[in-house]
Amino acid sequence: MKTRLQHRRRITQTAFFLLFLLAPVFDLFRYDLVAGHFWLFGQPWTLGLDAFQRGEIGGGEAALRLLLRGFLPLALIAGAFIYTAWRWGRLYCGWLCPHYSVLETINRLMLRASGKPSIWERRKLPARQPDGRSLRPRAGYWIPTALAIIGFSFVWAVVLLTYLLPPAEVYDNLIHGELTRNQFVFITAATLAFSIEFTLARHFFCRYGCAVGFFQSLAWMANRKAMVVAFDRDRASLCKSCNNACDNACPMRLKPRDKKRRMFACTQCGECISACSLQQGDERQSLIVWVQGVDALKQSEPPVGIPLGSKLER
Repeated sequence: MKTRLQHRRRITQTAFFLLFLLAPVFDLFRYDLVAGHFWLFGQPWTLGLDAFQRGEIGGGEAALRLLLRGFLPLALIAGAFIYTAWRWGRLYCGWLCPHYSVLETINRLMLRASGKPSIWERRKLPARQPDGRSLRPRAGYWIPTALAIIGFSFVWAVVLLTYLLPPAEVYDNLIHGELTRNQFVFITAATLAFSIEFTLARHFFCRYGCAVGFFQSLAWMANRKAMVVAFDRDRASLCKSCNNACDNACPMRLKPRDKKRRMFACTQCGECISACSLQQGDERQSLIVWVQGVDALKQSEPPVGIPLGSKLER
């Protein structure tokens, strides 16, 4: 059973995954190695420096084009992305990222196959789910798990290639079994690499290997009033009847009731909130909630020598 929060998140994840698949097909965004420039919303996106090379414009106009078509768009996009992370955390990871969608899907399949969301988990998770159902591992689920890993890896390999080469050419060659040598090598190597990553790494890659996630976390940690998952310690006694449902639900294998500095890689997916609300039987009664502003300060331990409530905090 999923809460309304998770249903909404599944919708945004699915929509963005479809965008990830179709963006190169419709030239919404990709870099064309053949043409030597980007495509953006169906139009070629160049720096406009060909005219300078032909001697048609001077150095000043070339510098202006470089600024307006290159540095300024990148600065605006990066600025908006970092600001979002600074204020709300790794929303991109938990609500949009196509890699995270795969991570969660494989986690769920491995849980059904082995009782653990990752092969590196030391112990099986409790059979009792937050909604009261019992989940018993079945070895037969290893087959769909393996198929999902290989299938997602192949899809990722092909889609990434279409971000670099004309999609029509790639898909036509693939359908007719006429891939060029370089295309075949790329798809084969990428499928193998992703298969290894989806099998062994997944959340480890998100926590330690993903630059996009790392810089989001840095921005988030810099803002002590940013949105963060908080635990209602005044009602902690209600946890006595729980089997650590929030910990078990976290795809990143974090401890949601811990301090913010130990939740560095939190993706704001809200799985811990949903698990707790199911455990309590009411979404409004979850002991784990999102807080921000002044309420978030308790989750962010203050710098040494600066007490809570000081002028620097405000």
